Amino acid sequence: MAGITTIGVVGAGQMGNGIAHVGALAGLNVVMLDVKQDALDRAVATITRNIDRQVSKGVVDQAARDAALARITTATDYAAFAPCDIVIEAATEREDIKKAIFKSVIPHIRPDCILASNTSSISITRLATSTDRPQRFIGMHFMNPVPVMKLVEIIRGIATDDTTFAAVQALAHTLGKTTSTSQDFPAFIVNRVLVPMINEAVYALHEGVGDITSIDTALKLGANHPMGPLELADFIGLDTCLAIMQVLYDGLSDSKYRPCPLLIKYVEAGWFGRKSGRGFYDYSVTPPRPSR
Repeated sequence: MAGITTIGVVGAGQMGNGIAHVGALAGLNVVMLDVKQDALDRAVATITRNIDRQVSKGVVDQAARDAALARITTATDYAAFAPCDIVIEAATEREDIKKAIFKSVIPHIRPDCILASNTSSISITRLATSTDRPQRFIGMHFMNPVPVMKLVEIIRGIATDDTTFAAVQALAHTLGKTTSTSQDFPAFIVNRVLVPMINEAVYALHEGVGDITSIDTALKLGANHPMGPLELADFIGLDTCLAIMQVLYDGLSDSKYRPCPLLIKYVEAGWFGRKSGRGFYDYSVTPPRPSR
């Protein structure tokens, strides 16, 4: 297929608005869809605020800012994806929701339109079975926050063809990203390594090896990590961390991937981290303080 010029994004949350942000700044037309208009309005406000921050830092000029915002359209109807060359799903990390989205998208897109998932752990091959185009289905895992992080993991399903892979890799480079290619195994590369480390840090807390402050300080200063593992878990979302661990545990049947019971307890309590105001840290105060 010819080069990608118009992208669709399903989901106006943190990942979706980040993908729309970098796409528009790269000169692509962007159609951002969500089921709720107020979510779209918040996403556009977030994108505007984040690009304005880039203008204030001299990273983006005013003309580029205005042009980028003009390239973004929003919609609540999947029919708006008709002109898209690729549609990237950036919904919550639940397989049933993602499959339902792809089934809804398919009647409204061209036969040559690529479908991509921003999943951080779920099988691309399995997601592709819910579509009419497994050969044009691929994983495109952006890192959070999308405008800042330079990596995109590209994951081929068993049926993904070479043309789709080449087009998506070229798209990632157009967006200013560096790519790594992962085979379609649970959690791919980044989260296969990162989230079990976070889970082990939760076990260290659960077993009394150290308290929250000590564990995070140890990894920041002892391993030169920019954020401690528990602080990072709050940033990612404890519900997302748990979902990834469950994918690893179910997909690889290895006890080393068993989610920590304390992580499960936090999620059951609705303590998801920054987005809920409480996780391993309490974000109702400044600076955030450990929640236990």
